[in-house]
Amino acid sequence: MTVGVLGPDSAGLVRADRGVLKPISPALMEDPGSGLDYGTRPDRMPGYLVPNDRFFIRSHAPTPRVDPAQWRLRIGGAGVHTPVSYTYDELWHRFPLVSYVRTLECAGNRRVLLGEELGQTFDGTQWGRGAIGTAEWTGVRLRDLLEPARPTAAAREVMPESLDQNHSRRPMPLAKAIADDTLVALAMNGELLPADHGFPARAVVSGWLGAASIKWLSRIEVSDHSLHVPWNTIDYVLIGPRFPAEGSARGPAITTLPVASLVELPWPARLRPVPQLVRGRAFAGENAVAAVDYRIDNGPWRAADMGSPVTSGAWVRWQFGWTPDPGDHILRVRATDDQGHTQPDSSEWNELGYLQSSVLRHPVHVNPAQSLRMSSGG
Repeated sequence: MTVGVLGPDSAGLVRADRGVLKPISPALMEDPGSGLDYGTRPDRMPGYLVPNDRFFIRSHAPTPRVDPAQWRLRIGGAGVHTPVSYTYDELWHRFPLVSYVRTLECAGNRRVLLGEELGQTFDGTQWGRGAIGTAEWTGVRLRDLLEPARPTAAAREVMPESLDQNHSRRPMPLAKAIADDTLVALAMNGELLPADHGFPARAVVSGWLGAASIKWLSRIEVSDHSLHVPWNTIDYVLIGPRFPAEGSARGPAITTLPVASLVELPWPARLRPVPQLVRGRAFAGENAVAAVDYRIDNGPWRAADMGSPVTSGAWVRWQFGWTPDPGDHILRVRATDDQGHTQPDSSEWNELGYLQSSVLRHPVHVNPAQSLRMSSGG
């Protein structure tokens, strides 16, 4: 897997001249080459939550600068009786605040791996393994904001829209919008939302592809019919022989994400032939990860230890002990969710290179032990 290297300035950071505002450290993040997107290095994820400074960025346009005093969140459409508008201060003080730990992942995560698996290069952001992250999101339940607008009996879909240059937007069914853990988030890991992650407010749609968790919210449309926009008809859809077009859409829209895993090591990994713990993470979209198994070369599948609480909508950490022999190895990892879905041996081709989810094959090179030179006194 090849991932681009950032071009740091004299301080070792990429500054806000490529469409993002937070400094980007090449020691913490990978550059897939788009100028707007940066992935978290899996070997630089400390603890269960990913810190804000290294949380992956996926944007369709440069990060906007927003004055919260002038900003409004408007809710309207044919699916409500009374359009409403909220100020930033009202979101903080008028409604109950809740917090959820949830994982966000781009549907194109591991696109480079999918290309290597299927022997081709896919268009789109050239993600390695880093377009995924978990944070504690604090904000207001979306259903609490919809209630004063009085959704009609015919209300069908809810579509958050961004104020970025592309006006990014992605509809969801009303049932998903009013779920307990569908939020309009105001804070991330105990801090105000960073600009690159959606300040002043963003959607967090648990278990769905990251494109549904719209950043920089400006309005939310409630419709009484199905909504068709580029983000569910042209992009973020599955296109291929097994995915027929659906009306105006090129293929079925991606919603929840399949079970997948990663190892917290560089690619390829270089280890010493000494006892050590190998750690990783697994995520299953709206489902919970039930088990993680690993295999060294052609050895048997063994169960990894689950090292964090198991919950739907968030990843788990796993680990196992290994004393590797010198030489080249393939570490295979497969996760299984609580609905019985296990990572398959191969991923299914689709035109846009989405949803790589096959058994992880992580290359590992183990250096021979260095001989110890004994001196004879002195």
